[in-house]
Amino acid sequence: MTVAAWLLAALLSIPVLGALVPAASALEGRVVDAATGAGIAGATVTVAEHSTLSDAAGNFAIAAESDRIMARAPGYRAAALPLAGPGRSVELRLDPFRPRALYLSFYGVGYGPARDAALQLIQEGNFNAVVVDVKGDRGLIAFHTAVPLARAVGADRITTIRDLPGFVRALHDKGIYAIARIVVFKDDPLATARPDLAVKLANGAVFRDREKLAWTDPFRHEVWDYNIAIAVEAARAGFDEIQFDYVRFPDAKDARFSQTSTQSTRLAAIAGFLRAARQALVPYNVYLAIDVFGYACWNLDDTQIGQRLEDLIPLVDYISPMLYPSGFQFGIPGYHNPVEHPYEIVRLSLDRALARTHVSPLRFRPWLQAFKDYAFDRRAFGADAVKAQINAAESVGADGWMLWNPRNVYTGIGFSP
Repeated sequence: MTVAAWLLAALLSIPVLGALVPAASALEGRVVDAATGAGIAGATVTVAEHSTLSDAAGNFAIAAESDRIMARAPGYRAAALPLAGPGRSVELRLDPFRPRALYLSFYGVGYGPARDAALQLIQEGNFNAVVVDVKGDRGLIAFHTAVPLARAVGADRITTIRDLPGFVRALHDKGIYAIARIVVFKDDPLATARPDLAVKLANGAVFRDREKLAWTDPFRHEVWDYNIAIAVEAARAGFDEIQFDYVRFPDAKDARFSQTSTQSTRLAAIAGFLRAARQALVPYNVYLAIDVFGYACWNLDDTQIGQRLEDLIPLVDYISPMLYPSGFQFGIPGYHNPVEHPYEIVRLSLDRALARTHVSPLRFRPWLQAFKDYAFDRRAFGADAVKAQINAAESVGADGWMLWNPRNVYTGIGFSP
């Protein structure tokens, strides 16, 4: 190009070098229900690091370059399709799926008898999914992580899953939907090793909860990055869903943080973390879920911990309220002894959540109680109580349900191999 031509191009605001970088081709298509052929509204369609949502008829258009396209939608299994070339119109078919999950703790997943008993129940057809502690309640990471900070603070000093991708492949080979539970801000190893990242007391000492465990500060972006890096490792290993737990501030009046804690700042911190996590997980087409207190379905404020349904629902695929009757120590309207009314606790809590958020019931998947009561009369939660909760979740049309037992013992609850 001559100097004159170059100057003319500049004067006309023509990007002379633009021709050297090919523009991404527009890709159009439709996301449909594999069982009915109906279009799926609001499905997330992903190409490389870009995503968009399908319209009311399931149609989408996205401009990005990759060798495959992916999609997911609440109530379905995610799917991927190879791309033969640019400019192609594609149809992505998603299989309807509602998880019926058992929980395996950090130690339970590494203990053969507990793990095998749970997987046997799944194989017998009672369940189809498992929630596994990838980072557990004590901040320990179940696998050998490549995250430098995690290794520096000794978070992976105990390994209960030796080969994370191999473990997930084994689950998928059995048709099991795999959910990675990651406990976020309750993190004793990180908070103890790095007091600068910890929640404090007024005197500057590290705050510890009723279990004598330290928490990390939800305002600190370094803590966000740490947990997101672990989530990315789990997504790369092939998990179908990342489920964040303890995505909240500690419920303690004596806790102090790096910023002033008000409802608005708490909500902003939790939302900021979830936005950052969602963006980092885009290339993996993995579902994103968050566990919340059962009372979050009822309280219109943030329950003093940064959890308000209206703020959370736009940021995740699923909200999983912990609807354990034993957790409703103050009851709910009309029911002062929750353990006597397991159906009503689950049904009315989900009804309340749906009335507030105006979304499909497929956006909610509750945790249900499969353990002995600890708050009222110490009763066992056997087959009748568990089945009542399941019936309540299914009557609402929730996206399945998950059974919680911290000991990973699921005998005596009406399911047998």
